[in-house]
Amino acid sequence: MKGSGKVLIAAPVHDVLIKGLANAGYECVTEEKITQEKAFRLITDCVGVITSTRLQLDQKLLDAAPLLKWIGRMGSGMEVIDVPYATQKGIACHSSPEGNSNAVAEHALGMLLSLQRRIHFSNLEVKLGQWLREENRGVELEGKSIGIIGFGHTGRAFARKLQNFDMNIFAYDKYDADNFPSYVIKCDNLNPIFQHADIVSFHVPLLADTLHYFDNPFVQQMKKQFVLLNTSRGAVVDSKALLDGLLTGKVAGACLDVFEQEPPHNMNEQLRAMFEEIIKMPQVIVTPHIAGYSFEALYKMSKVLLDKIVIAA
Repeated sequence: MKGSGKVLIAAPVHDVLIKGLANAGYECVTEEKITQEKAFRLITDCVGVITSTRLQLDQKLLDAAPLLKWIGRMGSGMEVIDVPYATQKGIACHSSPEGNSNAVAEHALGMLLSLQRRIHFSNLEVKLGQWLREENRGVELEGKSIGIIGFGHTGRAFARKLQNFDMNIFAYDKYDADNFPSYVIKCDNLNPIFQHADIVSFHVPLLADTLHYFDNPFVQQMKKQFVLLNTSRGAVVDSKALLDGLLTGKVAGACLDVFEQEPPHNMNEQLRAMFEEIIKMPQVIVTPHIAGYSFEALYKMSKVLLDKIVIAA
């Protein structure tokens, strides 16, 4: 369907989205490195906005856009948008988790394998002239139990990758109780994960009930020493609980793509101190929020959003 009006592109996108919106009748204005302050000036006559994490589309910014009809989110996290208020104003909100779910799943698997088989650490040692074999004896995934918390697009994509590793895959999702694949053990609550998991991987949005989902009580309920993966949102993991778990050994290792505040220079003094202590630990692998950042994901997210926007217009 044809649209019309100005669209603010406030995120890196693939040309397929810009060309597609132009073909649909929209005028695109691209400001990838936009500030919140500048957005107030540019959004006043926009009918659409494409965003990622740079902008906070809160009530004030939404009120500054009286013509706004839709918002497109590159990725899955809708916490940057006041969705209830936007809906109240008749603004459609679209996300694109289908577009980067495979990228996140591959990244999570890559980090997990690197940690368990000591690929990253031994690589650095060899480059420093060390040839240590016994010290780098790895742990196989086969036969291990993993708990996937959040079984939406990314959780399901991760489970698909893991099925060929002959693991016991436990999955819990608060909102989706149906349509679990046969190779997954569906959990009605977290108890089976607490009882059996050697690895726990979070794939949840940041909501009021997922803030510090991973906390000290969570760690205490885990029966085994375990590895933590977080490629969802940083604030899902309480940094203090993680640090304590790593220091006591209850958390055997961690693969982290996200942190409570990002990037590090935006952290408060307390968080920065914990962050620096965590990343120095040899049993921790960290990446700078790039799990969903693949070239293919940029195209797929852009195409998913284009299709949703044009159909809804």
